[in-house]
Amino acid sequence: MVTAAVFFSHFAFRGLNKPLCRMLEFLKQPVVVTAEINVNLVALTVMGLVNRLWALSYPRAVVFDEVYYGQFVSLYMKRIFFVDDSGPPFGHMLLAFGGYLGGFDGNFLWNRIGAEYSMNVPVWSLRLLPALSGALCVPLAYQILVELHFSHCAAFGAALLILFENSLITQSRLMLLESVLIFFVLLAILSYLKFYNLQKCSPFTAGWWFWLLLTGVACSCAVGVKYMGLFTYMLLLAIAGVHSWHLIGDQTLSNVSVLCHLLARGLALVVIPVAMYLSFFYVHLTLLYRSGPHDQIMTSAFQASLEGGLARITQGQPLEVAYGSQITLRNVLGKPMPCWLHSHKNTYPIRYENGRGSSHQQQVTCYPFKDVNNWWIVKDPGMQQLVVSNPPRPVRHGHIVQLVHGITTRYLNTHDVAAPLSPHSQEISCYVDYNISMPAQSLWRVEIVNRESDTDVWKTILSEVRFVHVNTSAVLKLSGASLPEWGYRQLEIIGEKLSKGYHQSMLWNVEEHRYGKSQEQKEREVELHSPTQADISKNLSFMARFTELQWKILTLKNEDTEHKYSSSPLDWITMDTNIAYWFHPISGAQIHLIGNVLTWASANVATLVYVCLFLWYLLRRRRKICDIPEDAWGLWVSAGGLCVGGWAVNYLPFFMMEKTLFLYHYLPALTFQILLIPVVLQHLTDHLCRSQLRKSVFSALMVAWFSSIYLVYRTFSPLTYGEPTLSAAELRALRWKESWDILIRKQ
Repeated sequence: MVTAAVFFSHFAFRGLNKPLCRMLEFLKQPVVVTAEINVNLVALTVMGLVNRLWALSYPRAVVFDEVYYGQFVSLYMKRIFFVDDSGPPFGHMLLAFGGYLGGFDGNFLWNRIGAEYSMNVPVWSLRLLPALSGALCVPLAYQILVELHFSHCAAFGAALLILFENSLITQSRLMLLESVLIFFVLLAILSYLKFYNLQKCSPFTAGWWFWLLLTGVACSCAVGVKYMGLFTYMLLLAIAGVHSWHLIGDQTLSNVSVLCHLLARGLALVVIPVAMYLSFFYVHLTLLYRSGPHDQIMTSAFQASLEGGLARITQGQPLEVAYGSQITLRNVLGKPMPCWLHSHKNTYPIRYENGRGSSHQQQVTCYPFKDVNNWWIVKDPGMQQLVVSNPPRPVRHGHIVQLVHGITTRYLNTHDVAAPLSPHSQEISCYVDYNISMPAQSLWRVEIVNRESDTDVWKTILSEVRFVHVNTSAVLKLSGASLPEWGYRQLEIIGEKLSKGYHQSMLWNVEEHRYGKSQEQKEREVELHSPTQADISKNLSFMARFTELQWKILTLKNEDTEHKYSSSPLDWITMDTNIAYWFHPISGAQIHLIGNVLTWASANVATLVYVCLFLWYLLRRRRKICDIPEDAWGLWVSAGGLCVGGWAVNYLPFFMMEKTLFLYHYLPALTFQILLIPVVLQHLTDHLCRSQLRKSVFSALMVAWFSSIYLVYRTFSPLTYGEPTLSAAELRALRWKESWDILIRKQ
């Protein structure tokens, strides 16, 4: 307790009126400022900072997934747009903020693990925020146990277990996101516990509102770092739902009071997290305004909203498609790759390998590269001209058009002939007149799917259109199959019978557009006329861009290849796997993701003990036998529900995931397990060790156990911090499990 007192002398204020004298009456007494300092909390914070920040710049080389996250940091520095299917952008922005603080210009080639950082890369700054997050997890663990009404000794023990957990140290000392995720998860848990404890005595006070709002903010930040944060967010929503249900049944509260409580929780735990989640994307899209390598997976409208790239190509082109327009048509689906409606002089083979025949007409495909053969001319069936009239006659929803291939001048056509790879669908071709009984069927109806009215004009980039064949009602569609060598491995285009719904493979948008002005074929091929300015970026709202980007993040699938250090969730519990993060080619120094073996084993035992005791107590209480007091039972259920529930929701979902998994995915679940250890130990001390002798023996065992945990931490610290360098014999001695991959250089 520190008390500072400032004493003011008593002055006689002559001539002042009485109200003023009363206002200054407080000056007659000393002004006292009192502050309480929790020495445990301060000590744990300092130890956490030293533990995580010591020699943070070492090694000055790319370590494991820094090669992955570093690319995004560089793109942020250069304001270049990117898409990362691993999760939302908030975590990347935090790492980029560290680079910004260090003055990073983004110029570094992130192409190899182990590559030495150049002098322009502020390694310390880039690793700072993850390290601070990891350090602050130590005092957060302490405070969570205190708020759960466990002893300060148990809380201190939980913090020490987090402090000496090698895997958490390794993950927090590098430019990675797991430590940031765990920090926000623990902050959300602590904030909700503080809010819930204030609920009992002082609801709707400033402190009550602060911790409730901070819960929502921390949850949104956890989800914004990685989607794994959703697991804890759902857990907290479930706990808040149970508490709200009890609140509704509280007869001491009026209906208005209950309604206010529910509205406050809805605002803080639902509305604010959603708003903050949107704000992460708003900042992300505001910062990344330049075209980049990931543009091609986005729609034409999104690409056109970025500076450079497609925006440079499309700027100044006409907005409204008219009869005579020269256009390129991009398939909206973008899978298996972005592609454009394409044709070339080659024809379909007379007979396919399976013996089926074709029309031998000119091939129509979807080509994944920009090419002169992607250009088509929108023609009015009732007129012969292939130029835009003055004034232009815009094409509207429901209009009938013909699509003329710009280079070969053949008409887009379909008929009752089976497609080459999709025999149940119609072949799409450009019509070649062989003077046989197969007349051209080249009329297509334009249907604008995202129209606002039935008189909407077909617009460049913005309109998503479907082409319905007038004669057969077939819809122009990308099948996604790759044609054989005779089709140059390009993607198959088919005519699918009209069906309900609008699948994206049936939708097309005009990407490049110019008004045709010459009937001469040679002149038409080189036309670049751009008479009208159309700023597409102003027509694409933030919500439209957010929706598209969010959908891409959720649906974009990178080809998951088997990784040397990938593992299954079953391997994590017993830590049968490790990950070699970094290896120095000369000294042999190395960094591994290996946990404190004793802590992991203790966490598993604590979970098993808790589940067994919980079921035992539950069965006994069903028989009206209460082995522990009611308040102890409530504490046991609430603490276990939080810790075991947190472990379960952060672990079990991985069994259902079809993605490459690594040991670090288990760290959030492990953190909850570690918090459970002191909960179980205190329960055993308070309720099972009833004699003084048993308590003394148990305390001695606890001291020995904690000493062993520290010893294991020190033993593996060379693999945690990367120094000192160990000999081959010392490295072999650290291989406690045959499944561990410890790198030993050949002498």
